[in-house]
Order: sequence, then structure tokens, then C-alpha cells
Amino acid sequence: MNTMLRKSVLGVAGLAFTGGVFAGPVAAHADAGPVEGKPVAVAVQADKPDSAKLIPHGVQGAQSKIDLNDEQTANAKAIIAATKKAGLPERAAVISIATSLQESKLENLGHLGDKNDHDSLGLFQQRPSSGWGTPEQITDPEYSTLAFEKGLKQVDGWQDMPLTEAAQTVQVSAYPDAYAQWEQQAADLVAQHWNS
Repeated sequence: MNTMLRKSVLGVAGLAFTGGVFAGPVAAHADAGPVEGKPVAVAVQADKPDSAKLIPHGVQGAQSKIDLNDEQTANAKAIIAATKKAGLPERAAVISIATSLQESKLENLGHLGDKNDHDSLGLFQQRPSSGWGTPEQITDPEYSTLAFEKGLKQVDGWQDMPLTEAAQTVQVSAYPDAYAQWEQQAADLVAQHWNS
């Protein structure tokens, strides 16, 4: 190493050392009095989806809401998990949960005998005779959600449609406007459980 370069390196190292020695003790004796002001949040709550993504068009019409038991809440969480597994955004979970709220009140219904709508089963009241799957498949929350969302993905522009239009295009219900009443509760469930 040439002499000039060596002196420069040693000079810089000496300045850094000297600065650390002098700054260290001074900083150690600095006034550590109370800090005034509002506490600063350390973690930003980024765990809730943006409401503009959940309800991009605003809710349509009067909204319904039901109190959910543990089973219904577990079914909502299963729909959210299946939506994530399918790689779909939060909006798909809102549409799926609203559809299930209308079809079954988030209850995984088996065959209801005379009260049954033909052979409709499960969270989405899908019918084996219409090709949705076997009764065992349709009553599996993950399977039925993925089946519903597979139909949803085939609807051109579903992301930009009002919820009731997107749901109706997949479900082909006799009551096409009924899905809209569940949009707020579905969005609230997705906001609460998407990252839980």
C-alpha cells in the first residue's frame, strides 16, 4: 500500500474513532426527561382490506343483517380461505359470502326434504343435478366456494359489476335482486377475517 493512501485510510479511521469517543459520552449524558406529545403508533393497521375494494359501487338498497353463530362464522372464514386459495381478491369473497347469506344464511345445508329447492345443497344451494358436483362435494365449504368462484371467474367483468348482477349471473336465481341486501354484512365479514 503506498504511503499516501495508507495515511489517508488511517486518518479517516482516526477521525471516526475520535468522533465516536467524544459523541458517545456526550450522548450518554443527554437529558432523558419526559417526552411530551401524543404516542406514536408503532404498527400501522394494514390488516383490513380497503372498503373501496370491498364495496366499489356502494351498497344497493336496504341492507339485511343476521347474528351469526360459531358455525356460520366458521363458514364465512372457510369461504375467505377458499377465495385466497383461488388467488382471487377480497371482492370475490364479498360476492361469495353475500351469495351464501342469501342462499343458506351461511349454513351448510343438507337435503331438507319437502322444504328443499329440488336437490339444492350446501352454502350456495348448488344442485348435483345441474353439474355442481356430488352431494359430498357440494356440502364441503371449500369445494362449493371454489365451484362458485370458478363460475364467477367465467363472468366477463365480474369485478366491475354490482354484486347482485355478478352473483345472479353465476347462480341464476328466481330472485336475482336478493343478493344485494347482504353486501354490507359480507364486506364487514371480509374486513374482519381476511387477515385473521
